[in-house]
Amino acid sequence: MSGPQVAIDLGRIERNARTIVERCALSGIKVFGVTKGTCGMPQVARAMLRGGVAGIAESRFENIRRLRDSGINAPIMLLRSPPMARVEEVVRTVDISLQSELATIREISRIAERMGRVHDIMLMIDLGDLREGIWPNDLIPTVEQILQFKGVRIAGIGTNLGCFGAIMPTPENLGQLVAHAYKTERLSGKSLDVISGGASSSLPLLLEGRLPAGINNLRVGEAILQGGVETFRDVPWAELEPDACRLTSDIIEVKLKPSRPIGQSGYDAFGNQPVFPDEGDRLRAIANIGREDVLVEGLT
Repeated sequence: MSGPQVAIDLGRIERNARTIVERCALSGIKVFGVTKGTCGMPQVARAMLRGGVAGIAESRFENIRRLRDSGINAPIMLLRSPPMARVEEVVRTVDISLQSELATIREISRIAERMGRVHDIMLMIDLGDLREGIWPNDLIPTVEQILQFKGVRIAGIGTNLGCFGAIMPTPENLGQLVAHAYKTERLSGKSLDVISGGASSSLPLLLEGRLPAGINNLRVGEAILQGGVETFRDVPWAELEPDACRLTSDIIEVKLKPSRPIGQSGYDAFGNQPVFPDEGDRLRAIANIGREDVLVEGLT
């Protein structure tokens, strides 16, 4: 081996996607497969699409460009609002984007009109996780302003949970999302295509039968790529396969050494003050990989 490698089992990804898609379909939910965890690898996107996802969701423009350049024509969702300088790229390359800032939506509309297009947006509502989204109290005036823009269409309503603030999806907060969606439909006089109830973290509610009716979209990456090892910490979803992504590296040293460092303790190379329990001498291996390459705490 010349260096650390990540091996991706596309068969497992396809099967995980199919398991999730088929279960979600029983509740009228379509799944967008999130590929940002693999930097938008076209092979991974195709495996998800073979598994039945309705489209691909991505957060980075270079990944979206990679997907499009590889010939993937499936619907692509941009998972974040763009900087003003890249609004035209959004209109050209993605089918729907998550939006929450009126100034950005106004600029998207202007560019889309100039290009003779109407761009679909998913209006994001902050239900407590504090990632992105308008406050629920601002829904009515925000929707009323967006309805004046000719170059955009409110295709859906969505929220982010279990992300920045680690606020988990519940029947209560997702029930609020559905209520906001219905309010938006009354304001616009049109049905929404999408009511997106979050990501992999919403799947436990689905399996428990507690996901509110009306949710018809989930944006799923972790449960497909990792088999839900993060999502289903307590009660695994047995049908999902873990280890679709495996990290391998070379061992460059093996020696018997004390478990506790010797000498006066200070800060480590990363600015932390670690505490090492004294477990006696241990056979320790050093691999040719480190924190620059991977979050060690995330390895299983």
